[in-house]
Amino acid sequence: MEFQTPRNATHRVHVGKVPVGGGAPVSVQSMTNVPMVEGPNGPWLDVAGNLVQIERLAKAGCEIVRVAIPNRDSIARFGQVAAASPLPVVADVHFDYQIAMGACHEHAAGLRINPGNIGSMEKVDTVIEAAGEAGIPIRIGVNAGSLEDSLAARDDLTQAEKLALSAQGFVEHFRERDFDDIVISAKAHDVMTTVNAYRSLSRSMPEVPLHIGVTEAGGALQGTIKSAAGLGMLLAEGIGDTMRVSLTADPVEEIAVAFGILSAVDVRRCKPEIISCPTCSRCQVDLIPIADEVTKRLADLNKPLKVAVMGCVVNGPGEARFADVGVACGRDEGLLFAKGEKLRRVPADAIVDELFALIETI
Repeated sequence: MEFQTPRNATHRVHVGKVPVGGGAPVSVQSMTNVPMVEGPNGPWLDVAGNLVQIERLAKAGCEIVRVAIPNRDSIARFGQVAAASPLPVVADVHFDYQIAMGACHEHAAGLRINPGNIGSMEKVDTVIEAAGEAGIPIRIGVNAGSLEDSLAARDDLTQAEKLALSAQGFVEHFRERDFDDIVISAKAHDVMTTVNAYRSLSRSMPEVPLHIGVTEAGGALQGTIKSAAGLGMLLAEGIGDTMRVSLTADPVEEIAVAFGILSAVDVRRCKPEIISCPTCSRCQVDLIPIADEVTKRLADLNKPLKVAVMGCVVNGPGEARFADVGVACGRDEGLLFAKGEKLRRVPADAIVDELFALIETI
């Protein structure tokens, strides 16, 4: 069971079996980062390594995965990954339009290209035709670091305006070729540039699904902060149909952050949320390791529960009352709650086990 608020009405596309837009739940994406391995003609895609990572991402709750195709020798190997993957696989292609065309015939569930760096618009047109024949969508991904020269050189526009205009121009080009299976992304490493670009696109092209994300956001801590700030604003405004949290870290970490953001802004709840106090001198149990252990054990639970772990009687009973289950701690013990009802007292060393025994009954 999961909770999902209504989204802005965008056109729906399908990435494999995953619906994007048109009121579908905001889907969570990531991208593999497995290094290439040595092939007969140089480095190429590591099939086994990518499949192992995709399995881990799927277990974490990822719904769409992107895989970079670094060279033409890797096209068939990408196909092996896509064919065996438990998740729909989007081919990430830069610079070489023939790689994008090849991926269309190798089980790709979608393409991600930046038309500004894939070659001439004639080459882009061949990719559009190949995707149309394969029946797969294209994400038009524009980035602040790779805008077309004509826009990048303009001093009369903000960076956000340049990103939005770039994306709009490409969408118009695709539509002139009767291709409407489109998702847009317009990313920058700067939070407000990203937010303003997506706001502009949501106003000017409200029917086009948006893939939201802050690109090159940084490591686990900084990237989480920037993504939560930027994506949280957009999602709270009803903007965004699918999302990726970009971290310089294990891609699996991106999934937990993404679902955490969706839950925090009441857009989509499918994982537990822990409510825990910051502790103070009134706390009479060692609460930090208790909260850490509860958080760790909740990671594998796929229920939209609110679990309170409170350190004293000041806010404990009140906060636990609004949670599905909880514990308010006193001296060397804890008082268990469920749906606001006081249940029983348990010793401090049994709090976590007793709390999870209670969770299993819900």
